[in-house]
Amino acid sequence: MDLQESSAGTDIIHEPGSCSAQFPLRDEPFHDNSNNLTQAGNQQELTREEDFSEVKVNFQETFLGHTSPISRCCFSASGDNIASSSLDGTVRIWTYDSSSPSSRNATIYCGAEIMSLDWECRSDRLLLIGTADGGIKAWNADAKRVVADLSTSKEYPSVLDIKCSPVEPIFVSAAASKRRGSTILDRAGFASLTVWNMKLLKPVTVLPLGEDPPAITSLCFNHNGKILAAAATDGMIHMFDMSAGLQITGWPAHDTAVSSVKFGPAETSIFSLGSDGKIFEWSLHNQGQILWSRDCNKFCNLESLNRCRHEIALDADGKRLLVTSGLVRAPIYEVQGQMSGLKSLPHSAAITSVDWHPTNNMFITGSADHSVRVTSII
Repeated sequence: MDLQESSAGTDIIHEPGSCSAQFPLRDEPFHDNSNNLTQAGNQQELTREEDFSEVKVNFQETFLGHTSPISRCCFSASGDNIASSSLDGTVRIWTYDSSSPSSRNATIYCGAEIMSLDWECRSDRLLLIGTADGGIKAWNADAKRVVADLSTSKEYPSVLDIKCSPVEPIFVSAAASKRRGSTILDRAGFASLTVWNMKLLKPVTVLPLGEDPPAITSLCFNHNGKILAAAATDGMIHMFDMSAGLQITGWPAHDTAVSSVKFGPAETSIFSLGSDGKIFEWSLHNQGQILWSRDCNKFCNLESLNRCRHEIALDADGKRLLVTSGLVRAPIYEVQGQMSGLKSLPHSAAITSVDWHPTNNMFITGSADHSVRVTSII
């Protein structure tokens, strides 16, 4: 058993691979470097971290099954299961609700750093795992076994992201060549985007990106799977028509690498996070128009990029945007509303991965302290 002592002196016992209700009781400072000036077009907004209220928690559970910093974590399509990976090369599937069946709970040993995870969108049955050595594993959660062990080409070994279509039995992998660099994004070289058939578990086609394209860091489908957005290390966002297999548009979204993209819930906009910490909401009706922006450079600093690739997660209504953090708390920005934002309860190290429940007011945070937390907020 793992014995962890809370700051209040209460002993909480955790079985490896289990969940336990736990509230961090110490109140670590939410660091503020005076004022943070955000500019977007003609808009100037002053946001200060002390304006952020701490989230009001309905319940929170902590998973302590990992032995290394968390690299990825995500809810399944139903939200009942969670997959989380750590730098020790393992993926764990687990449940946070004691009323949910735990028959799918498992540990998957991949033998390499896990860089991407995604669940099949039409069920909770298949989990796709992308690694740093060019591997893509398909894990059947019902059968509790790897049903396919795929490989990208030797030229593109880093599987930076994987996304399943919400409608068609396909998924897309964003793989990259390797080069020397100080951060995760700097070490990603040229890009390759491959479309795979999920039934045959074979590559179908390669999406065109031009000659020697910069690495693709993040992918997202729209609701019917007809459009794929892909973010790149040169600051570009590319949009693909999946039925034609062609790029239909693209624009320079950031002066630095884009580390995460998400469609807004109405799909009239798309959110992007740059490695410089700038967040933009882009209009899809008027390309290049910024609808909303924030600067979270205090959280997404270059030092924290040595440990993780920063990402964003939207709630089901598209009203709140959760961001990974080089600090112990994650910021939650109010996209719609008068509040500046919220702050999560603290981990004891940087927050390296985030996701929002597909329907409920609940999110998960993975941390460099080896823990994953499920937080339901009021």
